[in-house]
Amino acid sequence: MPATLSELDPGINISAIPAFSDNYIWLLRGEGNDCAIVDPGDARPVLQALRQKSLRLCSILLTHHHPDHIGGVAELVRATQARVIGPDDSRITGLDQVARQGDRVTLPELGLQFEVIEVPGHTRSHIAYFGHHCLFSGDTLFSVGCGRLFEGTPEQMQVSLDKLAALPGETRLYCGHEYTLANCRFALAVEPDNARLQEKTRVVEAARAAGKVTLPGSLEEERAVNPFLRSREAGVIEAARKRDATAQAGSSTLRIIRQWKDGW
Repeated sequence: MPATLSELDPGINISAIPAFSDNYIWLLRGEGNDCAIVDPGDARPVLQALRQKSLRLCSILLTHHHPDHIGGVAELVRATQARVIGPDDSRITGLDQVARQGDRVTLPELGLQFEVIEVPGHTRSHIAYFGHHCLFSGDTLFSVGCGRLFEGTPEQMQVSLDKLAALPGETRLYCGHEYTLANCRFALAVEPDNARLQEKTRVVEAARAAGKVTLPGSLEEERAVNPFLRSREAGVIEAARKRDATAQAGSSTLRIIRQWKDGW
């Protein structure tokens, strides 16, 4: 029986390129000097990394249309002729490949392949990439959080988060921003007695104090600490009901705690 994408791991090397105040552009390398990047909002730090590491950029993967995730694409394509892969959205120009639910995106120079998962909610056309024990979730799923509902509904976001939460627990989460510490502090307001969350917060506080990246985390951990993946848990529902007595398990609880977080 052939291996599934989640079972393949050919030695993928992933590192964070910080951008703006809290964005991460993810740099993927195989065994050679070829590389790919995810969500380059700014070309300058990417070009600097390519020069420093003597890398050749072959592919650019995009999760959604927001400028802090696609703003560097045109300059990078001019400089490297990299091919661009992203969601079906007219607000993203210059795509060489449109990626839809269930598609498999192949990066032949790196020997990598990713499954595309459509995850609307933050934006209507948001996608994520899953493979090699890795999930590139953009701004849909953050460590201990989720994205704002700019274009989608709570019901859509619930379905999207359920898709991601169903992936194997060992999956490593690579999201678009360094929001983990603030997310932990909000999550403690929702579930103050969650022991796993308390420990996660201590680890994240130490990492940020040392100037370290808090990612990747595992999906197994996220299911235990992320209130937006826990909208059917009694403690999270009860916290939502204290703000809105109509809260029920699932999307209504997600809606209430997302609105709570928006004003946090």
